[in-house]
Amino acid sequence: MGAGNNPIDDCSPPPQNASMTKGQFKKPVRIQLGRIDRDRFVMGPKDAAEILLREWPLENSPSRTKAMEACLLVIRRHKPPSYSRRYFVAACKEARILLEDT
Repeated sequence: MGAGNNPIDDCSPPPQNASMTKGQFKKPVRIQLGRIDRDRFVMGPKDAAEILLREWPLENSPSRTKAMEACLLVIRRHKPPSYSRRYFVAACKEARILLEDT
């Protein structure tokens, strides 16, 4: 078979840039979930997804749902980390837990 005719080639993942492979945000997102809680730095989409799923203060929020979907797309390597970061920051602003968008 010639190059490009190998079925294994068709199954390989799309090429990714370094930030997609690394799976972290270029800049962390600083949040505080409760009034007496410590500041937290969210480093990437996996951290963000965990917080959105288990610790989020607003359960029925459209921005939370969008952020969760964005994190899943990044974890599955369909989008770069900056994609989920943008939605996570928006959800943090809505929930009033964003301390600093560093």
